[in-house]
Amino acid sequence: MLQHGSCASSAGAGVLLLGVPGAGKSDLLLRLMRRGWGLVADDQVLLSAHAGGLAAESPAELAGLLEVRGVGIFQGLPHAACGLRLAVLLVGRDEVPRLPEPRQFSALGHHLPLLALHAFDCSAVAKIELSLGVAEMRHTLRAGAFAAA
Repeated sequence: MLQHGSCASSAGAGVLLLGVPGAGKSDLLLRLMRRGWGLVADDQVLLSAHAGGLAAESPAELAGLLEVRGVGIFQGLPHAACGLRLAVLLVGRDEVPRLPEPRQFSALGHHLPLLALHAFDCSAVAKIELSLGVAEMRHTLRAGAFAAA
């Protein structure tokens, strides 16, 4: 299944970045990569189902490409497929709930926790890193997006 979005991974655990054009998917992906995350895909993500859940990779024609607004399209970047653990919907700052209710992204019969974040907040990368820790059961939340997950 081809999904409009971008994807990065940390230690093989992937985060799917979703949003309308201009929401900041590639910008956030670039900032994650600067923190040591790996490129999976930019602009289009090929999703597949497997026994453990959803996997993500880049379509062959976009493999290793990253569009950086104001600079251009980089090519030949290292990239790798991953298993998905979290989905992030990039929204306007005023659309980010202070204390969100649990939500899910569903595809191919599998579900992922879904967060709504503003891509251009300075804390967006840290929020994703902490949330991935919750999705992988390394951290816990008392209330919020993962409370019932």
